[in-house]
Amino acid sequence: MLFHSGCAVVASTVAANGHSTKALKRNRQPSKDLVALIEAHQTTYAAFGKIVHRRGSHSRDRIEAGREEERALLAICAYRAVKEGDRLAKARYLLEIEARGELDLPEHMQALLRSTV
Repeated sequence: MLFHSGCAVVASTVAANGHSTKALKRNRQPSKDLVALIEAHQTTYAAFGKIVHRRGSHSRDRIEAGREEERALLAICAYRAVKEGDRLAKARYLLEIEARGELDLPEHMQALLRSTV
């Protein structure tokens, strides 16, 4: 009887560890929502760069593209990163942006601070 109960404990521990390992891996992956926000920013950033460097582009086109890129970046700043994977992905991405000197508006800092509350 003790042998069987010991096997049950070992089996349940192994099953629990397998389940928690899967949960840990999921927790370390960024969410689909954050990945979509980052991809949207990368797209708008690239479009903005093309418009800025395009010959004959109008200032209103550059202004609008800049606003779209800014909105996409603010959405990332404002995203409430709850999971570990989201926090790491958000921090890494924003550090890249900051290294280019482009995380410089007061709105960025306000959105970041509000996202942590």
